[in-house]
Formats: sequence, structure tokens, C-alpha cells
Amino acid sequence: MTDASANRASDEDGKVGVVIVAAGRGARAGQADGPKQYQRIGGRAVIAHTLETFLSHPRIGPVVVAIHADDAELFERAAGAHAKRVFAVTGGSSRQASVRLGLLALRERAPAKVLVHDAVRPFLDVGLIDRTIDAIGERQGALPALPVADTLKRESATGMIEETVSRAGLHAAQTPQGFPFWPLLAAHEKAHHLGKTDEFTDDAAIAEWAHIPVKIVTGSPDNVKLTWARDIAMADQRLSNALPRFPDIRTGNGYDVHAFEPGDHVTLCGVAIPYDRKLSGHSDADVGLHALTDALLATCGAGDIGTHFPPSDPQWKGAASKIFVEHAAKLVRERGGRIANADITLICEAPRVGPHREAMTAALAAMLGIAPERISIKATTNEKLGFVGRGEGIAAIATASVVYPGDVPA
Repeated sequence: MTDASANRASDEDGKVGVVIVAAGRGARAGQADGPKQYQRIGGRAVIAHTLETFLSHPRIGPVVVAIHADDAELFERAAGAHAKRVFAVTGGSSRQASVRLGLLALRERAPAKVLVHDAVRPFLDVGLIDRTIDAIGERQGALPALPVADTLKRESATGMIEETVSRAGLHAAQTPQGFPFWPLLAAHEKAHHLGKTDEFTDDAAIAEWAHIPVKIVTGSPDNVKLTWARDIAMADQRLSNALPRFPDIRTGNGYDVHAFEPGDHVTLCGVAIPYDRKLSGHSDADVGLHALTDALLATCGAGDIGTHFPPSDPQWKGAASKIFVEHAAKLVRERGGRIANADITLICEAPRVGPHREAMTAALAAMLGIAPERISIKATTNEKLGFVGRGEGIAAIATASVVYPGDVPA
């Protein structure tokens, strides 16, 4: 074992592993923002809420998320900063197959206990996690569940009531379901090798088949599974209306300057303008877009343009600066931000900006994904003063206003 592996094992001693199942298609909930685990509630993806609860729990160690093969980018975008703290694996064709692959991914860290949870149950709480963990034994699993409250009817082949089913002793199963790690993995491996790849709808069922006793612990009525489009809408309303929120409107500023060098055009705000010189820079030296990139990054504390696109990196030599702006706008959106306004002032004696303002505005609207009326591009001279006044270069000042999900008042 390497020193790094030993340190990691030491850090995770006693921690509980987690497998989050997120490989389903969720067609019943609609596909507006992709499968249901990626649809937004309370301004963030369903799976982001689920991940946050586990990652903030002091007893939780390694977390594996089983995702669909087509969803890698969707997961990264939805999970945001959480994506860097978990290990994503490609899931299988069934829930059972996805859990097995998630367990296999945990083998290297071999937690003593593991929780298996549905990504679309975002309202689990700390108490539920603790109750489940505490009930796991060396050869015993734990299942959070609630007694069935509704009267149950069995339907006949003709669509009529055939009989009333006694609800005594019946429970509605929830997740996370907890187990000793190695017995659960062995049960999944045995089922897989016997070709029983999609017969079990949850892990308590496969444990029952493998003769692993499972203790029922008290579930939570809030720990609902989001299945239908209506479930998503109600969850969003619940989170949005839970507490009054203050508007979180942030303003970021950016400044940039580039000197002239021999050339035949300058690129400003995404538009090439014929001129007898060009701006010197590692990329296309679009001073307006560079300033705007810094302004956008400032609204979410994401550093500056050099942090993300260092001029020492040869891959950005001659690059179109729209790449920088689109990257910054993506980071803003991933953090729940909505760009309300972008304002750029170009400071130069020449070339003339006015004839190109409409094209610049259209280019920025496409980069930012906002309406042209939310964009302002202005130009001014420096009254012949300083390096700009002497025609040695161009400067730009940019301001971006972004609305983020509101903060709950203290």
C-alpha cells in the first residue's frame, strides 16, 4: 500500500460508503431538463440536493454515483462542485445492475458498511441516515420503511375489486438501505453469475434472497421518491416556498488592456473590424470579451480569466475569446445564476465602434444566451491622454449583473 493509500484508508476508517443510483431514464417525469434526477427543484438539480445531504454528513465516506452512459456531461453540470467529491461510474441496464457496478467501484476502499440510495429521493435527512447506519450489523441489513396507511385492494382481471388486502405488517420501503458491505456485494455477484440480473427491485429483496436478515427502521414521510412530473413540480414548490428569501443580485467588474502591433484588423466583442493594426495578445486579444469574462467570474468568486485560461498554455494561442466568455457564462449557470445585464465600455481613439455595435450585440447575445436588450456596448476616447490617447492600444471596462438563487435570512 502506498503512503497516499494508507493515509486515505486512515481518513476513512469507520466511514460508511454510499452508492447513489442515478442511471435511470425517468420518462414518467418528463424530459424538459433530462431525466428526473437532473430536473431542477429549488433552483438546483434533484441529484445536487441528494449529494449535498450525504456529503455534509460526518459519518459518510466514499460516495459512488452510478449514471447512464450518456449522462456524464449532464451529471457534471447538475452536480456542480459536488461532482468533484464523488466517483461516477457507468450504470447498468437495470437498477440492480447499477448497484452492483457501484459496489464494485467501492471495493478498493472496502467500507464496513454501505448505503444504497435513489438519487430521486432528495428529501432524506440526517436522522434517517443515522437510524439506518446504526441498525446495520455484521450480517444484518437495515431498511427504512413506513407502515402502509391506505386500505389495499386487489384488482381482478376484469378491473373489479377482487378482495381487500390486510395491511397488517405491511410497510412501504424507502432508501437509503444499509448493509454490511461484503455480504451485499457477494449477494449481487451471486445473482449476477446466476443470470438473475433484473429480478430484484431493491437491495432488501436481494438480501432476502441471499438470506441476509434486514431490520426495519422508521422511515420519513418527507423522504418521497420523485416519479411523476407532478412530483417534480411539488418538490420545487416546497423548496421555493420553504422560507422567505432575499434577492441575491451580484455585480462583477472587469478591466483589460492590449497594445497594438502590426496587423490588418482588431477583434472587439467578437467582431473583426478592418484596421491597419491588430491587438497584441496570446489569444485573439479581444479586450472587450476579456473584461467581460472577468466580470462574469467575479459574480461567483471563480477567479479571473488567467485562472481558467493561463496565457502560458499554448492551447489558447490565437483562440477566439468567445470560448472564455461562454465558459464563464456556463460556470455562472451551474451555480444557479441568471445573467441579467452585460455592459462593456471600449476606450480607444480608433477604430470606430459605432458601425459595428449591432453585430457586437448580436454576438454577445449568442454567447451569453440573453436578449440583446440586456446588453450595452459603448465606446469613448481618452481625449488624447495617456497610452490610449496616443493610439498605443485599447482598454475595456465591463460590468455584469447576475441574479442567483436567494439566500435564506438568518
